[in-house]
Amino acid sequence: MDEASLTVNNELEAEMVVSWLSDHCYQCVYQPLGVVPAGPGPGIPSSVDFTVGTQHGITLQLNSSSLVSLEHCTVHFHFWEHGNYSLWVKNLNDSSVVNCSMVTDTETVNSYLPIMVAFLLFTGLAILSAIGGTVMGLDVVKNLMFRLGNSMETERLITSELGFPGRTVETATDTILPTPATPSRRLRSLDTFRGLSLVIMVFVNYGGGRYWFFRHESWNGLTVADLVFPWFVFIMGTSISLSVSSALRCGLSRFSLFTKAVWRSVQLFLIGLLIINPNYCQGPLSWDSLRIPGVLQRLAFSYLVVASLDLCVAWNSLDNLPVDAWWYSAREFLLYWPAWLCVIVLETVWLCLTFLLPVPDCPSGYLGPGGIGDMGQYPNCTGGAAGYVDRWLLGENHIYQTPSSRVIYKSHMPFDPEGVLGSINSVLMAFLGLQAGKILLHYKDQHSSIMARFLIWSLVLGIISATLTKCSLNEGFIPINKNLWSLSYVTTLACFALLLLVLIYYTVDVRRWWSGAPFYYPGMNSILVYVGHEVLEEYFPFRWRMANNQSHAEHLTQNLLATSCWVLISFLLYRKNIFWKI
Repeated sequence: MDEASLTVNNELEAEMVVSWLSDHCYQCVYQPLGVVPAGPGPGIPSSVDFTVGTQHGITLQLNSSSLVSLEHCTVHFHFWEHGNYSLWVKNLNDSSVVNCSMVTDTETVNSYLPIMVAFLLFTGLAILSAIGGTVMGLDVVKNLMFRLGNSMETERLITSELGFPGRTVETATDTILPTPATPSRRLRSLDTFRGLSLVIMVFVNYGGGRYWFFRHESWNGLTVADLVFPWFVFIMGTSISLSVSSALRCGLSRFSLFTKAVWRSVQLFLIGLLIINPNYCQGPLSWDSLRIPGVLQRLAFSYLVVASLDLCVAWNSLDNLPVDAWWYSAREFLLYWPAWLCVIVLETVWLCLTFLLPVPDCPSGYLGPGGIGDMGQYPNCTGGAAGYVDRWLLGENHIYQTPSSRVIYKSHMPFDPEGVLGSINSVLMAFLGLQAGKILLHYKDQHSSIMARFLIWSLVLGIISATLTKCSLNEGFIPINKNLWSLSYVTTLACFALLLLVLIYYTVDVRRWWSGAPFYYPGMNSILVYVGHEVLEEYFPFRWRMANNQSHAEHLTQNLLATSCWVLISFLLYRKNIFWKI
């Protein structure tokens, strides 16, 4: 899978060294692929077979193996999966000019065809569901259904949780802070957004069909897998704002809410540390190699900090604000300036540690992957200050041992993408989500004002991202980097999150064209789905022995079915009114 066969045919009278370099590897040194001996005679080639990757384009370099290395030729080519290729190296017209030509010997496999089939299948199901919901909403169908059966049962069927657009749900489930039920209608768009992020997260964690764009980026840049965790953090911040406001209106004290926030953070941290991180299928828990950071641990830290900030600045009531005050038009921002000041201080700490902290044998402010990156000058500097702080504070044995940078950049240093410094920027991500919640609170039921402010914030964050990155992948002041949770990564993903939230909010809560199904259901039971999919990952029906484990189609089928199982489980739990809250 993701490999092709390359036969190098050498007709030269000199031995050749074949090296390769991935297009995805920024400022990297060539890696040796192998040696091809000299041809046994004029016009008679010597041949050596190699295996090459097909995920990205590759540059092949052919040099002589003599003491004075002479570059014969350089060939850039994008190989395709399961293809057979031949590279012919010969002198051109009996001269000293070397000619290198690539020939495709057999037809390749279209590894993206299974994705197209899956997309068409799920699109068809969505269309059928929409048509069914529309038909069931017709008065003629309603009357017919009432005549065929018991009126109460028929009404339940018509307004079932399968996705009827007009259904409303009371505020009573997976809020970030446990609060009493209120008569106000819960925003389905928030649970839909959370559920969409969670479903994609489950899919990519299960393997994403083993496609490279459903895996985390090796270093700078974004893939689909890099989008969902920040979005989950973002919508957590939005929920914090709404739940804290609801609890204060109900008369709960700030201290009691703070103790609940602390207790929930502790539970999330312990679940991540003792249940998610260890692989008990490989043996009992080992304290010597237990990974301390993790997804739930970062959620716990971000949640505690942002909830604490909001409890310090949230207003008990928003009904009696002076309309004629100079700050009223920007009240969702200016009323909470102390919290913004704290976040700015945290970001200043991140910037100072990232760019000014001395790291042994590494340049100041290094943001690279180490390994063979940066022409191999800093092989032990993976992540710069972020990696150094984690190794110093937590120990090399207690952080992630196989970072994504090892695949392309050949880095060998442990590095944790959920490390200490990155947690500061996850607080910023949750706080930007909190700001979105403040907009929803201050402009309740003013749909145009809400969406306009979401778009304005998205534009501002997009401009910040463009400035930090210089609109480039690797050449910016602070590149977009999920491993580091860089500042530009947060502003870019928050920009995308606000745009997506506008779209979902408009279609689900404003126009009610869409009920949010099926993403709404896992969004209402997010903790259970996330913990469950991690704990039961290796068990049927989420995984089984495949007939061909080198097939994208089989991996994609397995991963989509496993993800669909969790959507179905969350739907059944929703029908039974079962929600796991911490």
